Amino acid sequence: MDNLEILYFEQLKKEVETKYLENHTPSQADISKWKGIDIIYFQEDLRKYAKGNISEKSFYTYFKTAPVKKLPRIDMLNLLSNYAGYESWFNYKKLKPIELPKESIQQEVIFEEKALVNDNTSTEQDLPLTNSIENTVPKILNTLEPEAEQEQLISIEKKDILKEEINNILQINSTDNQTTKEKKQINNSNFFKRNIWYLITSVLSLLILFLIFRDQWLINDFTYSFIDSDRNTLIKDELDVKILNENESPILIRVKPNEPFRYSTKSKTLTMIVSSPFYKTDTIKRNLETAPSNENIELKPNDYAILLYYYSRSIKDFKKKREQLNQLISDNAQITQVYDNETYGVERLDKQKYISLVTLPTTALENLNVIDTQMKNGKIVLIRFKISTNEK
Repeated sequence: MDNLEILYFEQLKKEVETKYLENHTPSQADISKWKGIDIIYFQEDLRKYAKGNISEKSFYTYFKTAPVKKLPRIDMLNLLSNYAGYESWFNYKKLKPIELPKESIQQEVIFEEKALVNDNTSTEQDLPLTNSIENTVPKILNTLEPEAEQEQLISIEKKDILKEEINNILQINSTDNQTTKEKKQINNSNFFKRNIWYLITSVLSLLILFLIFRDQWLINDFTYSFIDSDRNTLIKDELDVKILNENESPILIRVKPNEPFRYSTKSKTLTMIVSSPFYKTDTIKRNLETAPSNENIELKPNDYAILLYYYSRSIKDFKKKREQLNQLISDNAQITQVYDNETYGVERLDKQKYISLVTLPTTALENLNVIDTQMKNGKIVLIRFKISTNEK
């Protein structure tokens, strides 16, 4: 049944591809080769005709491989069926049946017939056995004699005698156990009296060791809140905090928006590098022996990154947006789009293709996030961005 459902889904994907090609001309005719702007246009067409959407991650999972290993959720199947012109996924399978090969059907019928024959033969063989048992039981009962009853009485008397002997043995064992317990308690008390001074000295030595090495055993907790230096407010963006320790690899920690950074350590010093797409990278060093446990740290905004974000998402006048982005970005800028999947990790774009992407009137721009930017001679020379998905 699962293989048949997958065949239905592969057939539906072809009809979805045909439906889209009626009114659009993507970079590739094969839907499994679409990416970037082609996927965005396809998502817009789904919203227009089927009143729904699939994420970029779902597209890569179910359209980039054929055949798929598992079916998507029923809501996605109904959405694609509506887009192809059917009421639902059930209605599509009803109107587009797939015929199974006749050989598989014949093999199932033959297997069922063999099973029925085996059941009939087994029941016929069991009948003589039950009849023989029913005939032999009354014969055995009739052969019993009165002597057997006397033997049973003698065996019962022997069992009673054995029970009495066993009870006596158990009572003797219980008294022996009590005496052994009393002896153990006496020995334990004598041992404690003899070794009490050794116990006291060991406790005192452990206490002295604790006082000497307590700085290495105790862990201190510190809390750092990051503040926008221009606005004097908490930073509302994600921050990357890289902890540098001697003779160790750096530890990268992601700090969520509007949340403080909490760090526990036994060390006496702390070196961390704080970075964000919208703030300048800063290296912070602290002497934890004298540093407070709670501290506010100011970060300077990256004005060019904020302008790029504003021009890419906020301005509704697309002609004005194109002119401002054209002035802000260098002609030789390295622009990279990062994807949320393992098959297609990144894609390089030129300046005009990036400007065309961010000036399209699509809802995908609501999820556009600038990851990193670099400036040179008053122009942006590097942009790394991602269009995130809302699928969990």
